[in-house]
Amino acid sequence: MNNALNEKGFNLSLPTLVKGKTASGENFEEKTVLSYISHTGTSFWLTNNVLIDSKLKLVIDLPPKLSEGKELKLIINGNVIFVEAAKNQNTKQRVSLKFENKYIIDEAKK
Repeated sequence: MNNALNEKGFNLSLPTLVKGKTASGENFEEKTVLSYISHTGTSFWLTNNVLIDSKLKLVIDLPPKLSEGKELKLIINGNVIFVEAAKNQNTKQRVSLKFENKYIIDEAKK
């Protein structure tokens, strides 16, 4: 965890789809798992390279326990505030995101 998200949060492994633009400007969608989440931001690992200040959209699978057994998704946008570079070409980079104030909770479409 970096100092930019230095607040109380949770180390939850929530499956997440990340959507955005790579450092080279190409659109991407990548499945990952959150490693940390708080009310203002989150951290996760990505294969795609992103830049600081990039805008990303997260579609987070909420646990059925929190949603009375329904398949709900938390959809939230944010800006990249920290990127820990990958150690080599075969590893992922750690990304920290600061959330925007708006979010949507939506039932999963089957």
